[in-house]
Amino acid sequence: MSPTAHLASGARPLDLVGIVRLGLVQTALGAIVVLTTSTLNRVMVVEFALPAMLPGALVAIHYAVQVLRPRWGHGSDSGGRATPWILGGMATLALSGAAAAMGTALLGTSVVLGVAIAALAFVGIGIGVGAAGTSLLVLLAKRVDPDRRAAAATIVWVMMIVGFIVTAGGAGHLLDPFSPARLVTVATSVSAIAIVVSVLAVWGVEGDPRAAAAPAATGRGEDTRKVPFREALAQVWAEPEARRFAIFVLISMLAYSAQDLILEPFAGTVFGFTPGDSTKLSGVQHTGVLIGMVTVGIAGTGRFGRALASMRGWCIGGCIASAIALASLALGAFVGPGWPLRACVFMLGVTNGAYAVAAIGSMMGLASEGREHREGVRMGLWGAAQAISFGVGGFLGTLASDVARALLGSPVSAYATVFALEAVLFLVSAVLAARVHPGRVSERTVALTEGETDADDPLYAPAKAGR
Repeated sequence: MSPTAHLASGARPLDLVGIVRLGLVQTALGAIVVLTTSTLNRVMVVEFALPAMLPGALVAIHYAVQVLRPRWGHGSDSGGRATPWILGGMATLALSGAAAAMGTALLGTSVVLGVAIAALAFVGIGIGVGAAGTSLLVLLAKRVDPDRRAAAATIVWVMMIVGFIVTAGGAGHLLDPFSPARLVTVATSVSAIAIVVSVLAVWGVEGDPRAAAAPAATGRGEDTRKVPFREALAQVWAEPEARRFAIFVLISMLAYSAQDLILEPFAGTVFGFTPGDSTKLSGVQHTGVLIGMVTVGIAGTGRFGRALASMRGWCIGGCIASAIALASLALGAFVGPGWPLRACVFMLGVTNGAYAVAAIGSMMGLASEGREHREGVRMGLWGAAQAISFGVGGFLGTLASDVARALLGSPVSAYATVFALEAVLFLVSAVLAARVHPGRVSERTVALTEGETDADDPLYAPAKAGR
C-alpha cells in the first residue's frame, strides 16, 4: 500500500485546523486522565491516609486493560469508521472518571465500597483511553498527509500535555477547600466538558461514512476487513515491520518510563535538592520535552531536507541521545553536587521529547502500510506495547533502585546502575529502530501474511510456528 493509499476514496488530507480539532480530543482525554491518576492519587494518600499502593494498583489496572487495544482497533477496522470508537471511548472514559471520583469520595465512609467502585471505574478508564486513543491515531494516520505526520504527532501530544496542565491548575483551584462532595462535582464537570469538546472536535472530520466503508480499490477490501480478530492479529504479527516496531515500542517505552519515579528522589538523595528544587527540576525536564517535540515536528515537515524529515532517523537518533543523557546522569551520581544536573536533565527531556514524537510519527506512517483494513490492529498492537511498558516501567525503575541499593549498599551506586541500565535499553531500542524499514513493507508484507516465509528474519519463525 502506498503512503497515500488511504486517500484513494477521495477524502481530502486534514489541514492544520482538522489536526488541531482531533488534538482537542487528546486534550479532553488528558484532562480526565490527569484528574484520575494524579489528583485522586493525592486525595487517597493524603486526605484519606490510605497506603500509596492503592492508587498505584488502580493506575496499574487502567494500564493492564489496555492490552486489549488491538481488539478495539480491529473493531474500528471492521466497521470502517473511527469516529464511533473515539466518541464511545471518550464517553466511557468520562463516565468512569466521574465514577472514580465517587468511589474515592466514599473511601471516607466505606473503604471496601469505595475501593470496589474505584477499581471498576479504573477498568472503564483503561477501556476508554484505549478505545479512543487507538482510533484517534488511526484516523490521523489515514487522513494526515505524510509530510505533516511529525507535526501532527507534535500537535496531538502537546495538546494532551495542555490538558494535563489546564486541568491540574483549574481543578486544584476549584478543589479548595477540599470536601468529598466538591471532588465529585469537579470531576463530573471535567468529564462533562471533555465529552462535549470531543463531540464538537470530531464532528464531520472523518467524512462520508459510505465512502469510508467502501471496499478498497483492489477488490479485496471486503475480504480483508471482515475476518475474526485472532486471524487479523495473526496477520499483523506476521508482518515483519509491524512486529519489529512493536518490540521497539515495548523496549524503548520501558526505558522512557522507568526514570519517571526515581529522578526526583535521585536529585534529593544525591544532590541534596529540596522538594521545591526537585519539582523545579521536573519543570526543566518537561520544558526540554516540549522543545524536543517541537523540533522534530518542524523538521518532519521537510523544510530542512528529507534527511531531517525521517521519523526513522529521529527514532534512532533520539534513542542514542537519550542513552547519552542517561549515562551522564549515571556519571553525575558519582561526581555529586558539582555535576551540571539541570543541564543533563534538560538534555534528557529534549532527547526524550524528540524520540517520543518520532515514535508516534512512525506509528502513523506504518499504520497504513501493509495489508489493507488492519490500521486499527497495528495501532492497537503498538498501543498495547506502550501501555505494558508504562504500566511496569515506573515500578521496575523503583524496584531496580531498591534492589541495587540492597546489593551495592550505596544509593549513589544504585541510582547510577539504574540509569546505566536504562541507557542500555535505549541503545538496544536504537538497534531495533534501525531494523524497521517502512519502505519495504509494500514489497513483501502481503506475501508474507498469505503464507510465504522470510528466511532473513529470525523473528518470523515464532510467528510462523504459532499459525
